[in-house]
Amino acid sequence: MVMRNYPPQFRADAVALYESRHWLTAAPVSRRMPTHTKPFPRQLRILCERSLRQWFPGEEGIVSVARQEGGKSATSALWLRNCPQKPRAAIITLHGGRVEDYQTSQPWHLAALRMRPVLRAAASAMPLDELVLARVRYRRRGWNQDDPLHDTYRALGELQQIAGPVPTVLIGHSMGGRAALRAASHPQVDGVLALAPWLPPTERATQLSGKRAVLLHGERDRMTSPQDSADYIKRARTAGARAGIILIRNGDHAMLRRSRLWHRTVTALVTDLLRPEEQPRGLAAACYAATAPLML
Repeated sequence: MVMRNYPPQFRADAVALYESRHWLTAAPVSRRMPTHTKPFPRQLRILCERSLRQWFPGEEGIVSVARQEGGKSATSALWLRNCPQKPRAAIITLHGGRVEDYQTSQPWHLAALRMRPVLRAAASAMPLDELVLARVRYRRRGWNQDDPLHDTYRALGELQQIAGPVPTVLIGHSMGGRAALRAASHPQVDGVLALAPWLPPTERATQLSGKRAVLLHGERDRMTSPQDSADYIKRARTAGARAGIILIRNGDHAMLRRSRLWHRTVTALVTDLLRPEEQPRGLAAACYAATAPLML
């Protein structure tokens, strides 16, 4: 099949829409694309998997950077996107996944692609010549036996070798949000931003003592529970964390609805989380002080 030459933004919208409508086949999702250059259903599936390998060849370069900077092999858990000589802070993203899946995680999987615009939004919180940008490279697609958490610890250890003890913010989505909150126990981590996190009712929050954490959840999320996030914040505050929750009105799990608001909010919150020595300001201060979830 000959693939059309779709614009980059169209590709990103197509794959994000397809994943957010997991209960539909490719055909109705294709009809929902707001452009006259709609992909055929089979082409949409190719957009989402095989052909994305060709559109993001830079991922191999990320592995080589990690190998060069950290002296690591191709199995490095930290995939660098930006690494200045004298960094002052670091942002690491953790994408979503599945409850159980032992397949190898790949950079062209939809859950990983979803975090690319999030990382771009977070990067504007600080000059790039002062900021390490990276993401955790999972070995497996699923949570399994805390697999993403182990990968995150490995990535944080590599970051320490590369950048030293700089303030570090973890940004995780869905399963990655759960891993980011768990990994807050690592001394390298100063703050966590969890986007639509998967937080079972029994999820512990004691590791957040003395840390900052913000949960950002879509009001209409049907994949993970906003109420579970609100309950988690109560446990985190009891444990001694400076924590808050913000709801995106009509927001969904894929962060497609009101995506610009999602990204602006990420920028504002990360700006605060990267300055742990300063008093919270703006949106972060408001959500920490609120007794109920803030609604945007």
